[in-house]
Amino acid sequence: MKYVLFLFLFSLLFSFSYAQIKKAPEVKEGEGPWPQLIIRGAMVIKGDGAPPIGPVDVVVENNKITEVKVVGYPGVVIDPGRRPKLRQGGKELDATGMYLLPGFVDMHGHIGGTAQGVEAEYVFKLWMAHGITTVRDPAAGNGLDWVLDQKQKSGKNQITAPRLLAYTAFGQGSDQPISTPEMAREWVRNNAKKGADGIKFFGAAPDIMSAALDENKKLGLRSACHHAQMDVARWNVLHSARAGLTSMEHWYGLPEALFTDRVVQHYPLDYNYNNEQDRFSEAGRLWKQAAAPYSEHWNAVMNELLELDFTLDPTFNIYEASRDLMRARRAEWHEDYTMPSLWKFYQPSKISHGSYWHYWGTEEEVSWRENYRLWMAFINEYKNRGGRVTAGSDSGFIFQLYGFAYIRELELLREAGFHPLEVIKSATLNGAEALGMDTQIGTVEVGKLADLVLLEENPLQNLKSLYGTGAIKLTEDNEVVRVGGVKYTIKDGVIYDAKKLLADVKEMVKEEKERTGFKITQPGMKE
Repeated sequence: MKYVLFLFLFSLLFSFSYAQIKKAPEVKEGEGPWPQLIIRGAMVIKGDGAPPIGPVDVVVENNKITEVKVVGYPGVVIDPGRRPKLRQGGKELDATGMYLLPGFVDMHGHIGGTAQGVEAEYVFKLWMAHGITTVRDPAAGNGLDWVLDQKQKSGKNQITAPRLLAYTAFGQGSDQPISTPEMAREWVRNNAKKGADGIKFFGAAPDIMSAALDENKKLGLRSACHHAQMDVARWNVLHSARAGLTSMEHWYGLPEALFTDRVVQHYPLDYNYNNEQDRFSEAGRLWKQAAAPYSEHWNAVMNELLELDFTLDPTFNIYEASRDLMRARRAEWHEDYTMPSLWKFYQPSKISHGSYWHYWGTEEEVSWRENYRLWMAFINEYKNRGGRVTAGSDSGFIFQLYGFAYIRELELLREAGFHPLEVIKSATLNGAEALGMDTQIGTVEVGKLADLVLLEENPLQNLKSLYGTGAIKLTEDNEVVRVGGVKYTIKDGVIYDAKKLLADVKEMVKEEKERTGFKITQPGMKE
């Protein structure tokens, strides 16, 4: 009964802490779509792990890629006769020297909220400015109807936003706690009838989880789970995967499945889950309690998850402040792109989720660095054995900013051992597969929708070139410059100036600072 109450309160938290934020305004931004769009002369990174190839002309008709044609060789003048012909009413986009990628998929994107004080337009533009064209909202925290409304308008290009998928938090909207398998099945059926794309779980009693996942699977919907510590001792990742869960979020529940000499993690006896410092400091010691990498049990768990075609969505970035707090709170984009209300939400607090800096120190950071080493070893080996790993950001918490945090996630996948091409595959095709959308998006390929990213730097050489603030570079003339940043984000065949979207956000933040007289200061310091 204690857990049922916890689940009910958790669903209420998501329902009310996020409710009532303003929807994105219905404005016409971007250019297009056109009957025909030809992107000329790009270097294409396909998204499936294939190496770059170019120059390539990509033809889009009615939002579908109809031709991907190699039109020449490096350093050789292109023969015009080899190129696709532009029809009357069509549009040419000169991408000579640019890199063309599939639009990015953020598998874990919350759309702001009243607790953070940020609106949908702010979040959407930060995502789109970083090439993110598809976002899975795991919990539909603003309410399912709200998300479905924005999803529909995005699909019609009435708002500037990625395409959205709504995964409702299990139990959300129920007028009483879900306490029986029959109630769980009924909630799942109603969720599907309302138009949800899937369910986000936080765990539940085994009989309730089994029933809900079974019903969801019968309906053909997908699912995600953050295996919260409140019930993970009796239901970990293996239980969920066996019952039909399609993806896990973060890493909760995975170390518990790897335990060999315990069932419950080694909690201090004065631990309180509702104390964020307790929760996150002890989480940083969890992986060392699991089976050693490549041991018999470690391999057995991995092999079973692989056999079940299970998706891992690690969201490395959202915990990075745990291993290096100063880096996270000093990130250069905070000054210009972090809303005052969001900055306040990040500060040490006993009530804001993820604001666990009660007394964060060297010992906690050292533990978390070791946590990352072991966690990354599992994720990298899972990928090496053919497992699906995706890219998700979980922005809006713990000093992680929408859009920017997603690019940091790509850098952390690289740190885990992924080749840059494997990083891009996680951000594109793997995400599309996990959502069941790989026939529509995820690669630059004939028959796919025109969700694309164009930039002037080679992201494989430096993933930092994907940040909106760009990468620092010293020229031959000894001048320090900024290079990179996405140049164009193309979604549904509509071309958006990514730098203009970022400038819009910068202006929003500037206006709010002027209105409130706010200036960023570091925790505990006076102006």
